[in-house]
Amino acid sequence: MIELALPWALALLPLPILMRFMPAYKESRDSVKVPFFDKLVELSEQRPEEGARILRRSRIQKILVTTTWLCLVLAAAKPQWIGAPIEQQKSGRDLMVAVDLSGSMEARDFSLPDGTTLNRLEAVKRVLDELARQRASDRLGLIVFGAAAYLQTPFTDDHEVWRQLLGETEIGMAGPSTVFGDAIGLAIKLFRENASDNRVLILLTDGNDTGSTVPPIDAAKVAAANEIRIYTIAIGDPATVGEDALDMQTIERVSELTGGASFQALDQDQMHAAYETIASMEPELYESVSFRPKQSLHWVPVAAAVVLFLCYHLFMALWTWRQGRQSRAT
Repeated sequence: MIELALPWALALLPLPILMRFMPAYKESRDSVKVPFFDKLVELSEQRPEEGARILRRSRIQKILVTTTWLCLVLAAAKPQWIGAPIEQQKSGRDLMVAVDLSGSMEARDFSLPDGTTLNRLEAVKRVLDELARQRASDRLGLIVFGAAAYLQTPFTDDHEVWRQLLGETEIGMAGPSTVFGDAIGLAIKLFRENASDNRVLILLTDGNDTGSTVPPIDAAKVAAANEIRIYTIAIGDPATVGEDALDMQTIERVSELTGGASFQALDQDQMHAAYETIASMEPELYESVSFRPKQSLHWVPVAAAVVLFLCYHLFMALWTWRQGRQSRAT
């Protein structure tokens, strides 16, 4: 299907007709009065007139000028070919993962079936790597936090890059303490910068908040106002005391305020179970996007006008050459 991107340009079509009603351009020139004017008129076969002389176009020239004007106006209207509708599916959910990198994540209290022990961050990376492979429909982002919260990966559909940047995280790179309230605040800011209506934050921590600018409960209230669901996963032993102790009351309250859920992961199996539960609560979501490809055709009428112009002048050159040859022959 062909349509015009600027159909209002067709309003220029009657412009040449309007120009005919405008006063003709006249130019005064000096002249010489000669006594043999009548003889000169007879020889030139032209009728003397007062004022300007308007050159008259031949029929072919009129057709050429009219066709050229039509072509130029049509090109100005930008004709374009509209292809058949194409539907694509894109990610339908923004999923931000906030990972605690405080010093307590070094505790090697996660064990594999073969008896190998892992520290908490290594266990988290293993499960998140699997999560990225299974969440093809989500745009993933990554926040790391310790003494401050930092954006490690903005929302992206490139899960390979996300997994690579997750693998580069190290314990302590964000500071020794835990400010998961600020991590929630940073996530809210990033969610606001995206247009998705489906916003999920998965927050993994093994300690209590130790000095966020915004308390976690207040941050959760703002997240709830922005329709962000927060799933919290508490890592480690809930019996731990001191600064590394889990503040389960705050962690559970954050999830409750935002319509999410909270989990405890004391080992690798419980962490897997937490992610499987989250996956069942947040099934894969795709958005269908439909568009029609467009290809500009404005060059076609321009090319047609140029070809007509060249053909006309080529024909006239050959005709003039032939007339001259016949005149010399006679």
